[in-house]
Amino acid sequence: MTGNLRGTTQTALLPLAFVLFLAEFARSAFLISFLPIYAAEKLGFSAAAAGLAVSIHYAADTAIKIAAGFFLDRFSSRALLHVSFVSALAGVCLAFAGTQPWTLVAGAALLGVGLSPLWLLCLSRVQEGQRGGQIGLIYAVWLSALGAGPVAINFALERGGYGFSFWLLAGLLVLGWALGAGWRPIERPAEHRNRRLSASRQIGQLRRKLRSMKPLLPGMVLQMAAVGLLVPILPAFATGSLGLSLSEYSLVMIAGGGCAVALLVPMGWLADRFGHMRFLVVGFAGMAVSMLLVLFAASGLPAALAAAVLLGLSCAAALPAWNALLARFVPEEQKGTGWGVLSSVEGIGIMIGPAIGGWIAEQYGATTTVVVSAALMAVLALFYGLRPIELRTRARHKAGDRV
Repeated sequence: MTGNLRGTTQTALLPLAFVLFLAEFARSAFLISFLPIYAAEKLGFSAAAAGLAVSIHYAADTAIKIAAGFFLDRFSSRALLHVSFVSALAGVCLAFAGTQPWTLVAGAALLGVGLSPLWLLCLSRVQEGQRGGQIGLIYAVWLSALGAGPVAINFALERGGYGFSFWLLAGLLVLGWALGAGWRPIERPAEHRNRRLSASRQIGQLRRKLRSMKPLLPGMVLQMAAVGLLVPILPAFATGSLGLSLSEYSLVMIAGGGCAVALLVPMGWLADRFGHMRFLVVGFAGMAVSMLLVLFAASGLPAALAAAVLLGLSCAAALPAWNALLARFVPEEQKGTGWGVLSSVEGIGIMIGPAIGGWIAEQYGATTTVVVSAALMAVLALFYGLRPIELRTRARHKAGDRV
């Protein structure tokens, strides 16, 4: 049985995972490295314009998810994939060809609109009984692309300039589009049924199925907010409070990210076997401890490396388990819309986190921001450690199926 499921994973999910890797590689390269440098040095725009473009990108990414999920449930998956890459390519071209701040912002927004549905396509193909392992694969692909994209585009900018870098980004998107065009999804019977249902009836069904997700709402928002708190202060905290050089900071990031990427899939398979709630609680607790380790251990590279490795291990334990639990609340016949709703709720946390984190750091210092983030993770570990949500989910899910 396990072998059959893994074979299904390889045929249904691996091609999409590779498409996702190319798309996320291009996205991270564009947002983290290309856009800020191109906007400041080539176009002469302020840092505020580049920051606004990045914020609008993620806002558009979050806002489009529900509509994209609804589209995915009612129409062809391949049609959505084509629309996604057309929008993403148009966004990169507009940002590169335009000479006004609004073209930069509009291009970043189109890129967000285009790439957002790719996550839903991947998540909608996750198989029952293999949720942790398959979601671990998706996140491993994302983290790998997130780390490799900016490094590669920095090298391209240094060696080939803006034009070469733009064509590299566009080429990656075209390659992803071409590979996606060759993908032949196996259409689920539910996709046929959804085409005959009215929008209001689908929304009503989804509301009934997702009513039991209330125990997971705190985690959906707070864990992403806790991560977002650290975004504005990490470089300054590492170099100022910990006394790390930029190269040492990069080494710490590589150690933590590499640990997470290497362990996401194994941790996902283990969570499928031994229970998702156990890995979720351990992961949240480990994140809290890793942040506190930085604060209370001796400053410097060894403590930072130890904290980064523990953080990577904790993320590898928590991420697949968390999303496998979320998958329990996604109706089988409305996977696209269900994942769109859940992703949009989680997006609220990542949108508000950086703003709150920046305010806390300005008022009380970067160390306080780290303490608040660690406290939120500790509260989540305690909350889910005391509540048998996994068992409750099964019961409620079955009840919802009878409605």
